[in-house]
Amino acid sequence: MTVPKKQRTAIVIAIDGPSASGKSTNAKMVARTLHFLHVDTGAMYRTLAWYCLKHQIDVNDAKAVATACRRWKATLQSGEGQVRLVVDGYYPAQEIRTNEVSAAVTHVAAVPKVREWMKQIQRQCAQFGDLVMEGRDIGTNVFPETDFKYYLDARIEERARRRAAEGIQENLEVRDRRDSQRATSPLMIALGAKVINNSEMTAEQTSRMIIEDIQARLKAAE
Repeated sequence: MTVPKKQRTAIVIAIDGPSASGKSTNAKMVARTLHFLHVDTGAMYRTLAWYCLKHQIDVNDAKAVATACRRWKATLQSGEGQVRLVVDGYYPAQEIRTNEVSAAVTHVAAVPKVREWMKQIQRQCAQFGDLVMEGRDIGTNVFPETDFKYYLDARIEERARRRAAEGIQENLEVRDRRDSQRATSPLMIALGAKVINNSEMTAEQTSRMIIEDIQARLKAAE
């Protein structure tokens, strides 16, 4: 367990964007290069979706999902360069990446009470140190005060190709529509975010662009 840092306010790098825009790959690369902790907030919602499916909770029943989120024994755990949400000390790394969970998570993530709970727990991640946090509302809702905001995007055809390469079948058009039209914390570009369309870029090129921008900003702030 990493000892929380209390000497200064943690730096939070927010990387937002739609499904398969390269958030996870680039967030991990940026975190590794800068020696920051990586936080996959999408995995947190997936963990709740997995929990609901496991306990036969109807993911279309917003009240039931909100109740489950309020009552489940989920805590933050820091280790191996990341901060994760574990349930009864267990992190379902493989289970949350199934097609079934992918289909359920959009319903779970749209529940306002769930997003309120997630925002509180995600902000607590900063107790462990500097973060590279990926998601859909980091720069707009979770850490709107951060100066380091990036929004990744790519053509839907390219994003579909990437998803298929991962072995996941997902209707990205439906997912994008649900994420952008939900009432609470919809997917949108944060004010002041640097937008990067990486349709024609490698992960190395994308992460290098983000890292160079961060390093330039940190140097200017010295």
